[in-house]
Parts: sequence; C-alpha cells; structure tokens
Amino acid sequence: MSEQERPKWMSDELVKDISPKKLDFLSQMFTQGQGKSQKEMMMFLMPMMKKAKQENLVFTPQEMQAAIAAIKKHSTQEELEKINELLEKNAKQGRGD
Repeated sequence: MSEQERPKWMSDELVKDISPKKLDFLSQMFTQGQGKSQKEMMMFLMPMMKKAKQENLVFTPQEMQAAIAAIKKHSTQEELEKINELLEKNAKQGRGD
C-alpha cells in the first residue's frame, strides 16, 4: 500500500508504534467491514482473527485502543456512529448482557 493510498489514521501519531504489517491488517479489516450488519460483522471477523493468528499478528489492548482512537479521530460523523454502535455491541457481548 503506497503512502498516498493509506488512510490518514494510519499516519496518526497515536499509531506510530504499531508495526506497518499490523496497521495494514487493521486497515483491510476496517475497510472490508464497513456497512456490515452485526451478524455479518461477526461472520466476517472470525476468519479475519484466524488469519491474524496464522500471520502471528497479536494486538495488545494498548495497540487496539490506539488504533480505534486514531480511526475515530479521522472518521466522519456517520462513520463514528457506526463505530460506536459496533463497539457498544461488542462490549455488551463481552459482558454477557
């Protein structure tokens, strides 16, 4: 991915310590996941997580928080609403709500 094709969030100071390989993976996941329903997203994420494991891409909680913050920082209001909705649903599932 050339510098011109990279989303702005990938050059944000928040993600400067995350490897380019991990950022490329997150970008691909974010781009391909846009517009999916919760059910479609879950079906999409399972193979993506398996792929990450196969490629030895392990994300620390700090890396995920930084990436999410950078993505949100460079998102439109509509994208932010979708991201927040997805994160809320994820958090509820994690708590068993």
